[in-house]
Amino acid sequence: MKPYRQALALPGLRPLLLVSVLARIPLTATGVTITFYVVLDLGRGYGAAGLVGAAMTVGAALGGPLLGRLVDRRGLRPVLALTTVAEAIFWFTAPALPYPLLLPAAFVAGLLALPIFSVVRQSIAALVPPEHRRPAYALDSMSVELSFMVGPALAVALSTAVSARATLYAVGAGIVAAGTTLWLLDPPTRAAGEPEPQRRRVPRREWLTPRLVAVLAVSLATTLVLGGTDVAVVAVLRAGGEVGWTGVVLAAWAVASLVGGFAYGAVSRPVSPLALVAVLSLCTIPVGLGGAHWWLLCLALVPAGMLCAPTLAATADAVSRLVPATVRGEAMGLHGSAVTVGIALGAPLAGAVIDVSAPLWGFVVTGAIGLLVAAAVFPTELRRRPAPVTALAAQVEGAADRPADRSGTPVPQPDPAAAVTG
Repeated sequence: MKPYRQALALPGLRPLLLVSVLARIPLTATGVTITFYVVLDLGRGYGAAGLVGAAMTVGAALGGPLLGRLVDRRGLRPVLALTTVAEAIFWFTAPALPYPLLLPAAFVAGLLALPIFSVVRQSIAALVPPEHRRPAYALDSMSVELSFMVGPALAVALSTAVSARATLYAVGAGIVAAGTTLWLLDPPTRAAGEPEPQRRRVPRREWLTPRLVAVLAVSLATTLVLGGTDVAVVAVLRAGGEVGWTGVVLAAWAVASLVGGFAYGAVSRPVSPLALVAVLSLCTIPVGLGGAHWWLLCLALVPAGMLCAPTLAATADAVSRLVPATVRGEAMGLHGSAVTVGIALGAPLAGAVIDVSAPLWGFVVTGAIGLLVAAAVFPTELRRRPAPVTALAAQVEGAADRPADRSGTPVPQPDPAAAVTG
């Protein structure tokens, strides 16, 4: 418990985590709310609902890095104001839009979605020194898990008990309240000792290193496996006539993730995100063998479940260490986009595999893809050797102050990517 006590004793972290777990609840409910509204109120099929969800996902994947860059350059509050207003306009006008207009509106809403996930992770990097970030990011991942346990369930309950249209308004109100609360809290996005953005923007080639790309690929692979597992669980239970136990099985999976996240934050030695995603993928492949009974499926999900939160925490921690503070918002936006794209790919991929084969193959294929990604980025891991993150920060942040040659061009310095590890 000592690592957690030390992290939570840091000024500003406790209120940030408390606000984040509450603020994320309405955001986790958006997908199921849109699905119920399109299917029940507009009378369209699940494919049409999926298109709206896909439009929002594509917008979010594109908008994440752009909003992060805006945070880096203009500060947090202007971005929160912009996105909160955009969210309010979408969620309070969506019930009046016909389906053809709902599609482009969903894309714009995704493009200007409230960046709670990336902003919280950026703020953790600003509030917490590197030696305490592992438990801090573990707490963040556990809070995300709690939000996903509550948000979709509340949306389903409200949609079935009242109406999907009313749920749209409720989710919109929750998101606006979340944006307003975060605006009032105004957590720092840069530590006191970290420099403000320079007039000369740090070129992407100086911080978007092969190592960072590898971490983003691991992030995408992680959520691809998780998205595929989600669909495969439902398919296995449905095939076995036990679909009524779906909530229990998914809850057991989430609890295992919470336990794993807690254990990860308490360890004293760093664990590579690459190793975590490889083991997560390997443990996912045989899960379908427990499909004969719901309780066997629960047990089969425990090993993989215990690696969900740790893997996501490790990737966020790695991103925070691999980039200088002046571009941390854009980097966290890229991380959020990788996570979003992974989920968006994993669910339909598993569904397509299940449709042409059997439910257990949904676990096998998504787990195998996770292993392939891990194998593909392994050479990048081998090429890097441990070095303090401050080395990268000092080199990149000081780019504007490097000695220049007679033409005014900064003198080339050693490649900062070579100084970084996971």
